[in-house]
Amino acid sequence: MNLQTPLLHTQVDGIPTLFAETTGPLRAGLVFRVGVADETLARTGVTHLVEHLALHRLGVSDYHFNGETKSAFTHFYIEGAEHEVTTYLSTVAASLRELPMERLETEKEILRTEESRRSSPQLPLWRYGAQGYGLASYPEWGVRDLGPDAVREWARTWFTRGNAVLWIAGERMPGDLSLGLPEGERRPMPAVTSALPETPAYFSDGKGGVLLDAVVTDTAAARLYAGILERELTRALRQEGGYSYTAATDYTPRRDGHATLTAFADALPAKQGAVLGGFVDVLAAFQAGRIGQSALDAVRGRYASGLAAPDAMALRLPALAEDLLAGRPVLTPAELSAELAAVTTEQVHAVALEAAATALMQVPGGLSADWAGYTAAPTTSPYTVTGRKFSEQGGGKATLVVGADGVTVTGPHGSGPECAATVRYAECAAMLAWPDGGRRLIGTDGMVVEVEPSLYGVDAATMAGIDVAVPRAAVVPLPPRQQVPTSQRAEAASSSSGSGGRAGRPAPTRRTALQTVVLILFGLFGGLSALVSLLFTAFGYDKEYGFTDWLITVVVMWGFTALVSWPAVRVLRRTRRV
Repeated sequence: MNLQTPLLHTQVDGIPTLFAETTGPLRAGLVFRVGVADETLARTGVTHLVEHLALHRLGVSDYHFNGETKSAFTHFYIEGAEHEVTTYLSTVAASLRELPMERLETEKEILRTEESRRSSPQLPLWRYGAQGYGLASYPEWGVRDLGPDAVREWARTWFTRGNAVLWIAGERMPGDLSLGLPEGERRPMPAVTSALPETPAYFSDGKGGVLLDAVVTDTAAARLYAGILERELTRALRQEGGYSYTAATDYTPRRDGHATLTAFADALPAKQGAVLGGFVDVLAAFQAGRIGQSALDAVRGRYASGLAAPDAMALRLPALAEDLLAGRPVLTPAELSAELAAVTTEQVHAVALEAAATALMQVPGGLSADWAGYTAAPTTSPYTVTGRKFSEQGGGKATLVVGADGVTVTGPHGSGPECAATVRYAECAAMLAWPDGGRRLIGTDGMVVEVEPSLYGVDAATMAGIDVAVPRAAVVPLPPRQQVPTSQRAEAASSSSGSGGRAGRPAPTRRTALQTVVLILFGLFGGLSALVSLLFTAFGYDKEYGFTDWLITVVVMWGFTALVSWPAVRVLRRTRRV
């Protein structure tokens, strides 16, 4: 296959179908225009649940198949012999028409297990808020309370013939392929929201490394800029500075005419400031127009090689299916190659300026980027509600205000009313509700207000008023939580909402009995080892022993101390006391 390999547009059972001729196993995929960004925070996970149910009847097979739920698309794909491909596609379509609801609770448990192993990115929350594309930062809270009727309705609405595209790559189109999906309309792309009053912006996080994303116009020049940026970050931060091990970028089209460009560089704690400075320097150089023709040609050549590969068209089919569903131009490798060949350094410079204007940077905790021209992303609300006030009990300084239109918590650390988090009922993306009366309200902007009756002395009538005021569709009933002392609930409430924190940021988990044992044992071992190492360092030198041998022994002893202390340090950093 070469760049001129034709792309066939046809239909199967009324579904637009893309076919590319290629050798090897038959590959196919069924793509729907629905994803996490189409959900609400209170019902997150419903698309993923439908995907799991649709695949259940396939059981365990020798051929490769899977499904994937993305922000705006859901993919089902298969690779195998022709009869395996047709069986897979027809089974998925049949399951979507009549989901196996006897598996509902089991698949919910599987999703919760899968979620426990998955880390959620924080950038979408800070950029988009607790809605749309920002939901990628949140747990799938909606799965637990979903009933059969709600799941069926979601499938009937989104997994339809009009909202699907089929793609096939092989030596020929398979015969007798029947899907029989229900009728339905093509759905528009998710609305793009914003939780940032201005950009470029930054926020501080406790994790190491620097992470940045920017929203740029989806063009060939933007794709090349992503490659050039990775090349320069690697040169500056790894090869020359020796600050980072990994410096990488990613380019993800949003299929609405824009794309998200992400850049990352890791760092050890002692090198975080240097990595941040070097990262900003690389970006500044590009903004100043220092983009070499040789760098552009090198990255362009790499892209061109991929487009000239024998299976280039087949590999692009899933992306082309997304373009077709989103109403975007469906470009062949030849057309994309021609666009890449026409890109100039001036166009790449324009992308660098666009990326700089929309940038959102995550910097390590304790650092800032205001010196580089970035504005701190808001961690407090610009407004408060008026209403009945409840002071934090036990000598705390936070105040909870319950008004007719929302709730506010202010001044948790002795600061003034300007330090506040507010969630209006009409803008409540979700309210987590526990049987003990605790409530967590999350606004569409990502702000959080914890309402703990025992912490603020809120009466039952007021709590009932909050429950009535929050839209029913935003309520997320949760199972009983472990009993936590009031002092710890106060600490949790202050850290997540009293200071105006954004929702979804991970808090330390409660320490288990095993982790407590690890903390005690390795803490004792580490302390004893540190004492011995200190004594030997201070009094162990002997001229007859020799300075070099003494120094090697000291290094080994302190290295052993660090090794045996590390498990205890990890427990302290990642957990809180029971």
